[in-house]
Amino acid sequence: MSRFQKAVYDYLLLEDGDRVLVGLSGGKDSLCLLDLLAERRKIRKPEFSVEALHVRMANIKYESDVSYLRGFAESRGVRFHTVTTGFDSSTDNRKSPCFLCSWNRRKQLFIKAQELGCNKIALGHHMDDMIHTAMMNLYFQGSFSTMPVRLRMRKMPLTIIRPLCLEAEADLRRYAFDKGYKKQVKLCPYETDSHRSDMKDLFDRVEKMNAEARYSVWNALAKENKLIE
Repeated sequence: MSRFQKAVYDYLLLEDGDRVLVGLSGGKDSLCLLDLLAERRKIRKPEFSVEALHVRMANIKYESDVSYLRGFAESRGVRFHTVTTGFDSSTDNRKSPCFLCSWNRRKQLFIKAQELGCNKIALGHHMDDMIHTAMMNLYFQGSFSTMPVRLRMRKMPLTIIRPLCLEAEADLRRYAFDKGYKKQVKLCPYETDSHRSDMKDLFDRVEKMNAEARYSVWNALAKENKLIE
């Protein structure tokens, strides 16, 4: 919670009057995010509201327990919404199925946020996610960048925020275990096609050589102004 609070204050992620829509996939990270936002809302400074959206992909075998997610959200005073969408990877061979799935999920978040009058979308990416993204962009795209902690959209009145940006995945995993979160069944046929798991393995090796490596990468991203856009 202290790292969550630090992220909120350091990167100005929450303000009075904000209406926040949480992308609730059902994984440990999004459940933790919703939990922490619901707790933070009780402080009332700043005063903001929270709603949750679960996006189901019709053509991806991902067995999420919608009734569990609804109960999880509503027990914390958060309204729960769900939509179903899909994509056809054969229509665009230039894009990977992972990109198309992510893009379509994000599109539904944008649509629902504006329908509900929300001005911010909160996503459950943690520090490990952002470091692995920076590594992928560096090694495969030739650029030094990552998913910003705060990103103001240019074409829509929306801002994307990532309040878990200072959290290590290992800590979130322990938090979820201690809280007794129900694990969702994830059987995506494309999950082995991404280099993200390779970057995770590579960074695990780097951290064994230097336990402070994550903070070195993070500070480098901050110095290059890559954390806020």
